[in-house]
Amino acid sequence: MSAIVSKVKLWIETIRVNNSRVILSRSKAGTFFIGFFISLMSLFMLLPVIYSVVQAFKPIDEIFAYPPKFFVQHPTLDNFKMVLRLAGNLWVPFSRYLFNSLLISVVGTFITVFISSLSAYPLAKGKFPGRAAISSAIVVAMLFNGNVTTMPRYLIIAGLGMVDTYFAILLPALANTMGVFLMRQFVVSSIPDSTLEAARIDGAGEFKIFFRIVMPSIKAAWMTLIIFAFQGFWNSTYGNYIYSEELKQLPSVLSSIAAGGIARAGAGSAVAVIMMLLPIIVFLISQSSITETMSHSGLK
Repeated sequence: MSAIVSKVKLWIETIRVNNSRVILSRSKAGTFFIGFFISLMSLFMLLPVIYSVVQAFKPIDEIFAYPPKFFVQHPTLDNFKMVLRLAGNLWVPFSRYLFNSLLISVVGTFITVFISSLSAYPLAKGKFPGRAAISSAIVVAMLFNGNVTTMPRYLIIAGLGMVDTYFAILLPALANTMGVFLMRQFVVSSIPDSTLEAARIDGAGEFKIFFRIVMPSIKAAWMTLIIFAFQGFWNSTYGNYIYSEELKQLPSVLSSIAAGGIARAGAGSAVAVIMMLLPIIVFLISQSSITETMSHSGLK
């Protein structure tokens, strides 16, 4: 028994609490190997991004060279120049496609975050009949692939007369089940009921509590939702709903440029780099919030 007690004491002594974080003591070799393993995995995950960037600067003969080489031997900007030249010959100005993408991405992201947060708050902290049923329905809705709802969604949008308008893209953003689930889980785990009750006793209304207490407290969650929503709007073409050239987004025209056969293989690589730039910037701004959000929401 004394041996067990001594082992427990020895294990407790190896734990140091610093700045409210538990740090397990380990050897320098263990720290080195853990850091080396994490760095190796990070490099492995970065390889597709690095390869896409390298391909964008390769001349056409290096893209189809055999045996293929990972790094570029004679870097060139001809691929990007080809994209700009082809974009300048379009019927609709290239700036119009860029405006459409930015408008849809920014407005759609704002709507998604606002409506998801506004819906998640009563589902997490409210007390009304049917709250559990609605929460369960949201979870069940997340199990369906988006392609399953393509036809009924089109019929609804067509029935409302919104085909070939911005509303055909923005209206479905009001029913983002993943966003509602994410925000609800974070509200449940991050905001105690006592805090809300204290605000109500002080005379604060529900909307004031939502904007002054709830939203600042779940910043990590809505910053994460911004990444997912922005990426979804930015990379989608919405070809089922948009037919006018003046309303099409950047991915639509860039995919048309890239789909020009072997001669435009380099332009296709440049298009991939152009399309990934803005989502990467948004991710770098918000990435510190992702880990905290996932640990609270239960998503993996």
